[in-house]
Amino acid sequence: MSFLIKKLIFHIIFNFSLFLILIIGIQNSSQKRKVNFLNTETIKLPISFIVGVSFISGSIAGSLLNINSEEKI
Repeated sequence: MSFLIKKLIFHIIFNFSLFLILIIGIQNSSQKRKVNFLNTETIKLPISFIVGVSFISGSIAGSLLNINSEEKI
């Protein structure tokens, strides 16, 4: 199996694990806020979920950029 495919699978499993831990961790979160997204508002979401999802999406974007830049070398 190619090194890039192994690395991509590792990043997918790692980020999915972070998401599962996030879901388990916010079970007792009581502070909720709405998020303004473009012209609409979302439902009330726990603040920890908003912060966690933004961290995980940044991790995914960073890993995809890293994999893309290694292919050009």
